Amino acid sequence: MLASLPRSPFVRGVHKAYVALFILYLALPLVVVAFFAFNDSMYPSLPWKGFTLNWFVGTKDPMLGLFNDPNVWRGMGNSLLVAVCTTALALFVGTTTSFLFERYEFPLKKFCHLLMLAPLVIPGVIIGISILAFSSGIANRVDDAFNVEVDWLRPGLFLVVLGQFSFIATVATLVISARLRKFDRSLEEAAYDLGATPWEVLATVTLPYLRPALIGSGIISFLMSFENFNTTLMLVGSDPPLTITMFDRMREGSTPLLNAVSLFLMLASAALGLISILAQRDRNAAPQ
Repeated sequence: MLASLPRSPFVRGVHKAYVALFILYLALPLVVVAFFAFNDSMYPSLPWKGFTLNWFVGTKDPMLGLFNDPNVWRGMGNSLLVAVCTTALALFVGTTTSFLFERYEFPLKKFCHLLMLAPLVIPGVIIGISILAFSSGIANRVDDAFNVEVDWLRPGLFLVVLGQFSFIATVATLVISARLRKFDRSLEEAAYDLGATPWEVLATVTLPYLRPALIGSGIISFLMSFENFNTTLMLVGSDPPLTITMFDRMREGSTPLLNAVSLFLMLASAALGLISILAQRDRNAAPQ
């Protein structure tokens, strides 16, 4: 609703009520999850049995806490490894692809751009199954022909990184391209006139300008990778990331431990969001 349009008190009230209900709809499930992380019960539901921190710091079964559960931390470590690798690949490929589409003309450019966008509209399960079938087919043929087992083409963390990278790189490309499109290339030309080499121009002029987009796309890529489930489920091996670990726990029977993990992840995501906001503020404050 445009603020400049005249509105009656009734319309303004309805608009405020709608916004409040929408925010409540988004926030209430998170509040409920956080609330039951402190419930002194084996079940994340009513009735309330009392306040406890055992689901965070408990040392004994059946109330083994988040910070003392080796399986949870192993899954979190796998998720961090996958997220860092995926983010690094997505930033590198996203940056180079952005330069390709924004700075150069080549045959079938529009078609290639559509191919780059395709992973965003393909369901994650389909991407996972396709990569699994393709890699397993190659591994089987190599094994049949040379009697060599190619373990990294079997389900495992390498394929999880590959599967997530296939669509996260597209997101990084779009974010970086939007920033690069606004860049004033006369700044680069001035640096060349002063005797800078192409690498020096890239390091001292272009990349500093792209830094807010790189930080923002890096945070988005990291979070998308860390919370991904559909693609990961199709490609995971014996080292499950955190999302798969939580899914397995849920099938065995949900406990407030999952609420504690969720609250921990919400706080970590909020911290990354704050970093992104600070980076955006630095970009707005920087001279254009």
